Amino acid sequence: MAKASEHVEHTKLDAEHTSAFRSNIEIIATGLGALMASLSQTLVIPVLPEIATDLKASATATQWMLTSTLLAGAVAVPILSRLADMFGRRLLLIVSLAALAAGSLMAAVTTNVGVMIVGRTLSGLASAAIPLGISLLAATLPTGRKGSAVALISAMLGVGSALGLPLAGIIADNFDYRALFWIGGVGALISIVLVRLLVPEPRPSRQGHVDIVGAILLAAGLVTMILPLSQGTDWGWTSMRTIGLLILSVVLLALLTMAERRSANPLVDMRAMVNPPIAITNVASLLIGFALFSTFVGTANYVQAPESSGYGFGSSVLVAGLCLMPGGAMMLVLSPFTARMVSTWGAGRVLSVGATIIALGLLIRILLVSDLWMIIVGSTIIGLGSGIGYAALPALINHHTPQQDLAAANGINTLARSLGSTLASALGGSLLAAITTTLGPGIELPSLTGYRVLFIICAVAALLATAAGLIVHRMGESQSAESADREQVTVA
Repeated sequence: MAKASEHVEHTKLDAEHTSAFRSNIEIIATGLGALMASLSQTLVIPVLPEIATDLKASATATQWMLTSTLLAGAVAVPILSRLADMFGRRLLLIVSLAALAAGSLMAAVTTNVGVMIVGRTLSGLASAAIPLGISLLAATLPTGRKGSAVALISAMLGVGSALGLPLAGIIADNFDYRALFWIGGVGALISIVLVRLLVPEPRPSRQGHVDIVGAILLAAGLVTMILPLSQGTDWGWTSMRTIGLLILSVVLLALLTMAERRSANPLVDMRAMVNPPIAITNVASLLIGFALFSTFVGTANYVQAPESSGYGFGSSVLVAGLCLMPGGAMMLVLSPFTARMVSTWGAGRVLSVGATIIALGLLIRILLVSDLWMIIVGSTIIGLGSGIGYAALPALINHHTPQQDLAAANGINTLARSLGSTLASALGGSLLAAITTTLGPGIELPSLTGYRVLFIICAVAALLATAAGLIVHRMGESQSAESADREQVTVA
């Protein structure tokens, strides 16, 4: 009898170990794809001048190597995420990674600037890999593993940005820039194979037809919003082209709202979007995306400025990237611990903690400027807070969203983060171009005051995200209390 009981216990332990091993493999396979997608957004930035020289590209064409990726990602994230709920989350994840692989390989072998832009556009479709990975693992992993897995995949958005600059610096100093595209392409292909073989496909959670009208209006609205935000510094913020496109964007998104409210199978569920916990979480995502992206810009360019600027250190691209690496590592390492915090404190409180830490790191960046280690400490603290905040955001979305809409809801949340980064790029670029210091005839650089103003704005955004987290937490407590009261009435 004792032997039989012992055998059952061993069998149970073996099953648990097998399940844990399989879960780890699924997380690694999906996380690799998310990391490649995130890296593809930043790897190319430090080597743009080299690419432009090699391909004899104009300044406009060079800018489109970045803008095309940004636009494609903004459109792809909400559309592919909704299609994933209808046709399969693993399938659409593979589609997005296949686009990254194809686009990266095109960019790696081409000598034509037009083909390079097409390749970068395809790579932008992989931005959907992060919300697709979150929703896929949320549907397939055991309950005890979902929190840490979702936190890890969500953190990849920041990890890729933090690791992209130093990796690009190492490649640029020692190899041909095309190696960067080979890394993205091969990494995406490996992730595709692993996901296809090891990650199960959950049953599609939503039926219905594809909302073509919604897709067209959403794509047009986002393009007409993001294009002037990304080009406004060059076009002029008061130019007719900038103002006209922004007005057109408002009109198109208003039409989208009306069309989606009437649709039986909307691409964007407007009723869910205005659900207070979801709406406030998306606003918090935008604010954290804003604060984090400005910090990346404010660190990379800051430390590369010459010492004569009064604040810079004359560092190389590689050193600038290495200053960001500890923050990226904190995002990666903290994800499982943050998941435990979420389960203990609640995602809203954890979001507030993360956003407050971001504000603290920005305060250090404002006050401590004399030594490089101070910059690294401030950036690392910001990375710590961002990792905590990024883990809490999808936990809030998943908690307040029906299972059949998880991919679409996470897609919108990821889009909100990306829009925050786009706004930060637009505002930060304009601000630093306006508040300058003169080093000599015709030589102007952003001043220390300009950076401090940018960091103050970012800190305010982080504190607003702190307030948003507390509000969502209180909403969750109120809903739980109401549910408990209804249950007691039902029992009585």
